[in-house]
Amino acid sequence: MVAIKAHEADRALARLDSTYRLVLIYGRDAGLVSERASALARAHVDDPSDAFQLVRMSGDEIASDPLKLVDEANTIGLFGGRRAIRVSPTSKPLLAAVEPLLTTPSKDAIVIVEAGDLQRSNPLRTACERARTALAVPCYGDAARDLVGIIDEMVRLAGKTIDRASRDHLAGLLGGDRQTSRREIEKLLLYVGAEKTVSETHIDAVVGDTAQREQAMLVDAVFSGKLPALDLAQAKLAGEGLDPGVMLGTVLRHTLTLLKARQGMDAGRSARDMVAAMRLPYPRIAATEVALSNWTTAKLMDAVTLLGNATLAARRDGEIGRAGATRALWTLARLGRQTARGE
Repeated sequence: MVAIKAHEADRALARLDSTYRLVLIYGRDAGLVSERASALARAHVDDPSDAFQLVRMSGDEIASDPLKLVDEANTIGLFGGRRAIRVSPTSKPLLAAVEPLLTTPSKDAIVIVEAGDLQRSNPLRTACERARTALAVPCYGDAARDLVGIIDEMVRLAGKTIDRASRDHLAGLLGGDRQTSRREIEKLLLYVGAEKTVSETHIDAVVGDTAQREQAMLVDAVFSGKLPALDLAQAKLAGEGLDPGVMLGTVLRHTLTLLKARQGMDAGRSARDMVAAMRLPYPRIAATEVALSNWTTAKLMDAVTLLGNATLAARRDGEIGRAGATRALWTLARLGRQTARGE
């Protein structure tokens, strides 16, 4: 049985052993799953534009009729040559369609199955990991070093340069989905135009939104108990005219997300797994993992109640609501500071 780790995926796919005739590419990062499946399929045919060589099949249809995949995999190409079959993701079970190909693999076609986040006990993942003729490839959100590599590659191919500080700043604004990150970089390069150097000024003008970043700062300050950072974020957002009800709503939405994740942890999932599913920008991942470890389900439910009441008050009366919003956020931040200290 061969089970590769996420950081080994690119190397394993680049030097794919010829005994692997079925490759399961799965994970939370749908963009990375698609990118790797596309690259693998193109590498295993002579002409990717030929629909007879590169066959696309719907995961939903295969789940409804498992024999379709077996029939296609055993079809002999009209003009011979190598073939690749790419199966799109589906929420329906595919084990019945895949199992026959694990025991009797196709001789001339490689089958590439795309899937979402599969737990370790998932039957399809388990079957592929145990089979000698299959490879299961995990795809998780890009780490900082992965984002840096993508940025360097795309900037270089565009004939431009970017210094380390600007590159790190850009990486901090990008999330954990590969395709979304690439689209943001493409948008940035288009904005830079004929200029040869990508600067922080370009990045701030195009990638993300300043108000969104300041709201993220507000949220993280609350749950980590960093009162000076909370004060600064509130002042900036208030100076930009942001309604206190909107501030509270932002924190409330994140609280509900944390509550759902914390309940997942109570059921046995790790903080890392739950945070990865949120697809946060890289700099926020560590802070959110810490918050999840510190805040219990009971405390988060109390926070939801407090924020809900403060939001309602802010909508009813702007002036009173503003003071109530500040009081609610500072109350939670003090609780965040206590939880961080283990009190």
